[in-house]
Amino acid sequence: MTRTLLFACDLSAENRAAFGRAIRLALETGARLDVLHVLDPYLPHTALHDLEQAVIAEMERMLTDIREDYALPAPECLIQTVTGAPYAEIIREAHEREVEMIVMGAHRKRGQPDLVAGTTLARVLRGAPCPVVSISHPPTQTWRDILVPVDFSLTCRNALRETLRRFPAAHLTLLHAWELPGERELGSTPNYAQWRDTRVRQLRRQLQAEVETLMTTLDDVPELELELEQGNPETVLMNRLRRQPPDLLALGSRGDWQARGHLSERLLAEPHCDIMVCRAW
Repeated sequence: MTRTLLFACDLSAENRAAFGRAIRLALETGARLDVLHVLDPYLPHTALHDLEQAVIAEMERMLTDIREDYALPAPECLIQTVTGAPYAEIIREAHEREVEMIVMGAHRKRGQPDLVAGTTLARVLRGAPCPVVSISHPPTQTWRDILVPVDFSLTCRNALRETLRRFPAAHLTLLHAWELPGERELGSTPNYAQWRDTRVRQLRRQLQAEVETLMTTLDDVPELELELEQGNPETVLMNRLRRQPPDLLALGSRGDWQARGHLSERLLAEPHCDIMVCRAW
């Protein structure tokens, strides 16, 4: 069965970096690249036909230009248009084609989290059946340094599994944020400090054991580094991204981005790096 990547192309100048990354990923993985543009279904039939031909020609031109700009060979490629609501058609096509990954451009309204929730990108992230990558950096930047926030949830386990499987040559930093009760009231007392240090050591051993168990299922094992930081998970993650942005951030998602919306909207509105979001199953 042919491996397939789906690139959602909107023909914008901001979309060029994502297009270049999609080409590079297809070449690196040996997958076919399906380039898809969604047209407005309410246009008159004659106008829609003429527009479809023009859009396909423009996507072919963009493909050639981007390949020349980044000195990339030609991947196996299928360029198509469909009509409908963009997010719904991207999700439907991903299901029908059984794609391995969806590649999209980053949210354009930088620094405006309140405008993220209803975008095509956010909706695809909530409903896609496969990992979705949001691209904000040029494809020349190698995904060597990958940050994976981890806890003991199914979503995080799956994100880590997908990252380990897809990027065996990368260096992965696993970031876990921890909080313990009584820190504010008892943090300075010797007995509490000793108990806290013991609990953190136990936590590290448990995380290491889970990662080692997961890695036994893989043929190629990447470099791993486990970091534990005290604090609220959202604060710890955002501070880490600002302080030392990775090449790629790999996250787990249950699809309920509205419930967890504050962090997800901040990440999409402040793209310190490229972001891969993986479902819990």
